[in-house]
Amino acid sequence: MKRHRQTKSQLVEDLGEVLTDWKDAFAMKFIDYLNKFEGKDDLTEDHLLNLLEEDFDIAITLFRIILEQSKDEFTETLKAIFFENPRGYGKTSFKFNPEAYVKTLNKLGLISKINEMSSRAFSWKDIIQERLKMGRGSAIKGQTRGKNLEDFVELIVKEVFGAFQIRKSFIGSNGLSSAKADFCIPSTEQPSIVIEVKAYGATGSKQSDVIGDVQKIINEKRSDTYFLLVTDGVTWTARLRDLERLVEFQNSGDIYRIYTQKMKQELLEDLIQLKTELFID
Repeated sequence: MKRHRQTKSQLVEDLGEVLTDWKDAFAMKFIDYLNKFEGKDDLTEDHLLNLLEEDFDIAITLFRIILEQSKDEFTETLKAIFFENPRGYGKTSFKFNPEAYVKTLNKLGLISKINEMSSRAFSWKDIIQERLKMGRGSAIKGQTRGKNLEDFVELIVKEVFGAFQIRKSFIGSNGLSSAKADFCIPSTEQPSIVIEVKAYGATGSKQSDVIGDVQKIINEKRSDTYFLLVTDGVTWTARLRDLERLVEFQNSGDIYRIYTQKMKQELLEDLIQLKTELFID
């Protein structure tokens, strides 16, 4: 046999696309399943029930895609809305009480979403947009979710204070080390108030990291610095132990108070009172 000596550049030049197909047996069955919607009038909870009875796994996949969620994200959403159900959120829960299961599931707005989609006429541009959404959308959704909650808090902080800094590291109580916080009031030089903002739509390592981030702020801040935490996201109900740890921090005085978006008025009133008590401009 002739000896060969290859180089990376030669191989790169010869690289090409490997043909593939995303349709496996499940996908083919799923596509066939979609044909059942042809010519249907508006769907009702009875239709959802029938779809789940016919093939639970495919129906759940369909609902997840309609709600534009990844598999992990949808799993955590189901855990959240069924968190009080001792039979969980899966097939066992559905079989035990199909009507109640569907009613809970429809709290996500499934029926209105399906009816809206089925009445639309899609163009090729819509299809490209959907592919972009599914390809890049998961990471972007997470970033947007966090940014939206930060913006929510910033509007309230601006209403009360003239001086504050955003997403900076503040100087700790020893004057040597530091910790990052979303809002430092009035500045990062041993601030009188620090606010941390955490928003989640699905669980994962980043949701677990909130405990570590909170602990670091607690360790670094002065004992007379007020630490406020703003968080939200229905999937916290699937991480109740982590939420309990935050409540423990609050109960022990390490966190002044924990707020959600529904507590907008409480956050505003507390900041106004702190401004008066701490003589902050």
